[in-house]
Amino acid sequence: MNNQISIFWFRRDLRLDDNIGLFRALTGPNIVLPIFIFDKHILDRLPKDDPRVTFIYHTIQKLNTVLHKQYTSAIAQFYGTPEEIFKQLITQFNIKKVYTNHDYEPYAIQRDKKIDLFLTQRDIEFISCKDQVIFEKDEIVKNDGNPYVVYTPYKNKWKDMFSPSKLKIFETRKHLTNTLQESALPTISLSEMGFAESSIKVKDFDASPEIIQNYEDTRNFPAKTKGTSGLSPHLRFGTVGIRTIIKKAIAQKNEVFWSELIWREFFMQILWHYPHTTEKSFRPKYDRIEWRNNEDEFEKWKNGETGYPLVDAGMRQLNQTGYMHNRVRMVVASFLCKHLLIDWRWGEAYFAEKLLDYDLSANVGNWQWAAGSGVDAAPYFRIFNPTTQITKFDKKLEYINTWVKDLNELTYPLPIVEHKLARERCLRVYKNAVG
Repeated sequence: MNNQISIFWFRRDLRLDDNIGLFRALTGPNIVLPIFIFDKHILDRLPKDDPRVTFIYHTIQKLNTVLHKQYTSAIAQFYGTPEEIFKQLITQFNIKKVYTNHDYEPYAIQRDKKIDLFLTQRDIEFISCKDQVIFEKDEIVKNDGNPYVVYTPYKNKWKDMFSPSKLKIFETRKHLTNTLQESALPTISLSEMGFAESSIKVKDFDASPEIIQNYEDTRNFPAKTKGTSGLSPHLRFGTVGIRTIIKKAIAQKNEVFWSELIWREFFMQILWHYPHTTEKSFRPKYDRIEWRNNEDEFEKWKNGETGYPLVDAGMRQLNQTGYMHNRVRMVVASFLCKHLLIDWRWGEAYFAEKLLDYDLSANVGNWQWAAGSGVDAAPYFRIFNPTTQITKFDKKLEYINTWVKDLNELTYPLPIVEHKLARERCLRVYKNAVG
């Protein structure tokens, strides 16, 4: 217990390079013990074959292979609540500092407040760093100090404040020799946590110059397998750093690709400023909408059995792979909220269960956008026509035929609602609620 150590707590930053919190820990005064906590508060709510848990688990094993082979070190792995684990750690090690990276979600903010208080009472410093964004919290606000709630002026201010010359990549790996040289650290298996290996896998991302250069031309066409980068789950879990990706975007001078990365930060700061939006509409009057919430129709939507081929293709892709093309996400979300008049929170919860790249801020932000109730949202009278969307973005039915194998069979369902009637009903219900 005499040797003082620092802890680095991995969370949404599962990488050894360009990791600011890890860099600060390794260049600090003490040897560093890296840890990861499989948080029971989170895991207890997940399906037992959740592919994201499998991905996190295998990512940590890969990091440990590097740490053990090159530095005789490892990430200590624990299963429990953060409170329990830190109570255990302070009895085993002489901890002076705990480093981590900021997390902006409501649960994470409360968790970190509790851990900070617990550690401070024991004279242990809790140091949290900005890592997963370029700008955070209230760094990008209007001149009067209020947060932006419209994307374009936020993006413009973001770009005004951003200086490519000051974009620093933190060479964390150079300092990994400062990790605790100990191979007998706690480990855990999926089965010990009550989880099973998922058959759904997170694919590698492709942020090559070709993908970025062509992004604007290809991103709206779901049949193009190389139309998008596949970055979203990797940014979500931090297997790649945002600074690395921003640097690639700048090098290719692709404004649209860059704008998508800024959208991510826009939604994060909205959630930070307005945490109630996880449960309530950003525009309060939209909580007056009288949703139909037909459970049978919701099941058909979930299973991809609505009789609308683009909607069904998207939902079947989601259920089978944990992924859905972004253009199709907008169509299926609009269909649920406006054609079926089912509460956006139902759809948000289903995506939260299924999406490999599930990120609370983006998921809530995009669902509220689709419902018309959020910041910078589509006006309620803009209702995607799921049939004309096919003509625009999947004319040859390549995407639809990939996922809707029974499209031309007698077993394929008839449309569960007629578009014109659904549109008129939606406009009537919304108008009654919001005027």
